[in-house]
Amino acid sequence: MTSPIAYTGRPATPAPGAPTPERRIARLRAQGRRLFWSALVLIAVAGAVGYFTGNLPAPLQDWMLWAAAAVVVLFLVVLPYLRWLSHTYTVTTRRVVEQSGVFGRRRTELLHARGYTITERRGPIQRLWGAGTLVLSNGVDEPLRLVNVPAVRLVHEALSDQVEVSQILAHRDARWDAATTVIPDPPPLP
Repeated sequence: MTSPIAYTGRPATPAPGAPTPERRIARLRAQGRRLFWSALVLIAVAGAVGYFTGNLPAPLQDWMLWAAAAVVVLFLVVLPYLRWLSHTYTVTTRRVVEQSGVFGRRRTELLHARGYTITERRGPIQRLWGAGTLVLSNGVDEPLRLVNVPAVRLVHEALSDQVEVSQILAHRDARWDAATTVIPDPPPLP
């Protein structure tokens, strides 16, 4: 029989007033099912190029076939893949960050300590794949939409937990700051 191992899942709560390190909880991308058509195009182009190379009619040459295939693959396979790859959602212990853009970057952040509501939307196809769209709204800023997030229920629970923990720590630190603040005595009257 072995001795029990300590649970190391959640880090210890920091002391009141101590700075808390920001840790990454999850980094997500939209579900890759949108790349299905790109994969079909790539397979079809590869098959067509393999079949027609050396079998083209007289005025056409093989380099023309290869050039057309390269253009089709660039616009219908590579660019959609890069667009999907460059759009990420990052959940940390302090905030949710959305980053997107292939050539120019766009970044949107939402802090857990400010609190926000989480709305979950799932269509029929999203339900089949276990995905969904989360809308995070704090009532002040523009809502942050996490579109086609895989394992949407798990992400929803993680975000709810982070909002709760962040607000508890912020409230505790505010009470600790108020309790430790020393108010100086007023100067004596002349």
